[in-house]
Amino acid sequence: MTTWWQSGTIYQVYPRSFQDSDGDGVGDLKGIAARLDHLVALGVDAVWLSPIFPSPMADFGYDVADYCDVDPRFGTLADFDALLAAAHDRGLKLLLDFVPNHSSDQHPWFVESRSSRTNPKRDWYIWRDARPDGSPPNNWISDFGGSAWQWEEATGQYYYHAFLKEQPDLNWRNPDVRQAMMDVLRFWLDRGVDGFRIDVLWHMIKHADFPDNPANPAYAPAMGEMHRVLQHHSTDQPEVHGIAAEMRGIADGYAGDRVLIGEIYLPVERLMDYYGLGAPGVHLPFNFQLIDAAWDARSLATMIAEYEAALPAGGWPNWVLGNHDRPRIATRVGEAQARVAAVLLLTLRGTPTIYYGDEIGMTDGAIPANRAVDPRELREPGLGLGRDPVRTPMPWNASAHAGFSTAEPWLPMGEDWPTRNVAAQAADAASMLALNRDLLALRRKHAALAVGNFVLIATVGDVLAYERRLGDERIVVALNLGTSEQQVALPTGEVMLSSVVGPASIGTLRANEAIILRVTG
Repeated sequence: MTTWWQSGTIYQVYPRSFQDSDGDGVGDLKGIAARLDHLVALGVDAVWLSPIFPSPMADFGYDVADYCDVDPRFGTLADFDALLAAAHDRGLKLLLDFVPNHSSDQHPWFVESRSSRTNPKRDWYIWRDARPDGSPPNNWISDFGGSAWQWEEATGQYYYHAFLKEQPDLNWRNPDVRQAMMDVLRFWLDRGVDGFRIDVLWHMIKHADFPDNPANPAYAPAMGEMHRVLQHHSTDQPEVHGIAAEMRGIADGYAGDRVLIGEIYLPVERLMDYYGLGAPGVHLPFNFQLIDAAWDARSLATMIAEYEAALPAGGWPNWVLGNHDRPRIATRVGEAQARVAAVLLLTLRGTPTIYYGDEIGMTDGAIPANRAVDPRELREPGLGLGRDPVRTPMPWNASAHAGFSTAEPWLPMGEDWPTRNVAAQAADAASMLALNRDLLALRRKHAALAVGNFVLIATVGDVLAYERRLGDERIVVALNLGTSEQQVALPTGEVMLSSVVGPASIGTLRANEAIILRVTG
């Protein structure tokens, strides 16, 4: 028997950019609640909210000042409870973004920790003496550039921050930290949330001796300074799997199939360890391969086959095309292939996650230099690493500010919002939104697409094809990743869906066409 998170589809909401209900230009919980019917009509099963906790917003919510409350910009705990109830009333699950690796430097724990070397919470964070010459304890580099160590004159030590200096890393080797953070999970699970996406799970434990990281022989400045070293000692340490197992035990102790999804950017062979080593790990270690994949049939076929082969016994696959950190799929592959990509995402074996706005084909927004707010961009400008372009507000209609807000939004709207918006696409049977709705309806109707077996068909030319099977039902998916017509030999059957408007042919795929075929012969 499958769980909801195996057969279902997850939808990521970036709360600042989904819907503003109070006219301050920033999205909020009441705004999300007001748009739940869009998600029901789309056909997704769960909503994952990027962080909503109180925060100084140095990194837009990923610097948490209180793990058990809601930031006033987004609303109140009562607003959260109302959103959760409204989602559950509609048959939607609700997931939160848990940020356990680091807190804000304004969290009361860190305020105490930095106050003196003898404070009881000193060891809740990672403090180290300088080297004899006064330099940082090692060569570790922040993911936002610069040293990952910040000197504190008042107590004469450095503290470690894998990201901004305003985001000090918690010391997960301290059992009191571990207990406090597990209690945070219980707080929200008791409140009724259906699971968590766990931020930077692979960062949570560091090598106990803090040795230097090795230099990256392939480093080039355009990659960003964080890549100057290989994070061998600052991430992916063996002890992290015990933490994941404890989190899993907590989640599994609640009724309703609560789910844990781990953010983990690692090669496939190391990613698989997060399903569990000796004890179950997270239910879904995020598989980001499609985000960076070469967009051609042979490369994708190889990647999919290797991922499927690497899965441990009982490990359930998952797929992601985009998120709040990476360029949008329509920007990466173009509008026509974004439709093909939607078919791919929603017909592969495993749990898909849709990033808000991808269902209408949103592209990366143009952000003038004077409107940039992402610290990634502000610290290393000009490298194209900024994340503002993928966080622009959701365009709902052609009214002022795209129906997102009655005020100027916190980020500029995408340039094509007057025509690319939910209302316009809802009225167009050939739109990207209509395609996504049709795909999700097929997943619900045909269990073979949701939970069936996966069989790759030999790749020919620009065509990637595979079969989904469950019982007597056989469904073939064929995707033309090229810009010219392709001949393809497929079984006898009925075309249930094409990504291109007009009658589809089983033997000939039009340019940029994907079809879903029910096998009848």
